[in-house]
Amino acid sequence: MVVLGSTGSIGTQALDLVRANPDRFRVVGLTAGGSQQDLFDRQVAELAPAYAGLGESASVEAAAMDCDVVLNGITGAVGLRPTLAALDAGNTLALANKESLIIGGPVVLDRAAPGQIVPVDSEHSALAQCLRGGTPEEVRRLVLTASGGPFRGRTRDQLAEVTVDEALAHPTWDMGPVVTINSATLVNKGLEVIEAHLLFGIPFDRIEVVVHPTSVVHSMVEFVDGSTLVQASPPTMLIPIALGLAWPDRVPDAAPPVDWTRQETWEFHPLDDDAFPAVALARDAGSTGSTAPAVYNAANEACVDAFRRGRLPFVEIVPTVAAVLAAHDVPSEEQLTVDDVLAADAWARAAAQSRIEGTA
Repeated sequence: MVVLGSTGSIGTQALDLVRANPDRFRVVGLTAGGSQQDLFDRQVAELAPAYAGLGESASVEAAAMDCDVVLNGITGAVGLRPTLAALDAGNTLALANKESLIIGGPVVLDRAAPGQIVPVDSEHSALAQCLRGGTPEEVRRLVLTASGGPFRGRTRDQLAEVTVDEALAHPTWDMGPVVTINSATLVNKGLEVIEAHLLFGIPFDRIEVVVHPTSVVHSMVEFVDGSTLVQASPPTMLIPIALGLAWPDRVPDAAPPVDWTRQETWEFHPLDDDAFPAVALARDAGSTGSTAPAVYNAANEACVDAFRRGRLPFVEIVPTVAAVLAAHDVPSEEQLTVDDVLAADAWARAAAQSRIEGTA
């Protein structure tokens, strides 16, 4: 296996699975962005991969190595070229870098063979598991669960004074800062709606989001006869990472299961689109297609960076993304190229920055 983004949350947990299953997994390539050089050096010294490197070009090179599976655990749009390199090399792609599929859209799907992309997001791993229970024709809808983040139940007015520290205090998941803030705005769930559409070919009007605070049910599939299959496990990424690496097989004891000897209550709540409009905005971007999802993602990344630096209020993240989307001239999907996608990404970041600075 090759691990891209080895020092991040996904990468470090994947390497924990390697250590726990040395007879099953062998690391032949490691890459990282370079922000944690000491940790990366320790990983390389311990695992002695055939290839190790820092930066995007290293990840592209590693993704094309001769291997069984590439785990793309990079965060952000920088994961697109490594995703394409893995697909072009014929490697199975365990995809935690949702952004590369979302922004690449038809470009990525055109390069992927059937079954070559295995989802690692907990929600999409759950959907993939539940979809084993029926044929595509029997699926009525996909139901993604959302924890609701640290601000579940708050109105838009109550979100006006949210601080960075509050946004980073996720109640159930331990993730990187960008994903954590995306979870607080529910942009992450909007991205996951687009990802579900691309992965499973289900129309947007048959993909729902429901708030489930304890994050035990990771997602559900409803079938045409009224039956719903759920995938449940404690809130850990070890299970979807292990399944992504070993797909379609399971890794024994990847993580502890739900303790059914204890009282457990599962609550589900409707999504408050007024307080958290990010999911509805993502549906619009996904339905528009072409470079609109890339603009949604890039503008959000610029806004999250500005929020973390104290230059944009929390409640202005999604409205700024919406304004950038509204100003975007969407090209036809026909003959869409990687350069088109990356150009839209760059334009959206600049447009968002301009609005943040008040010069738009």
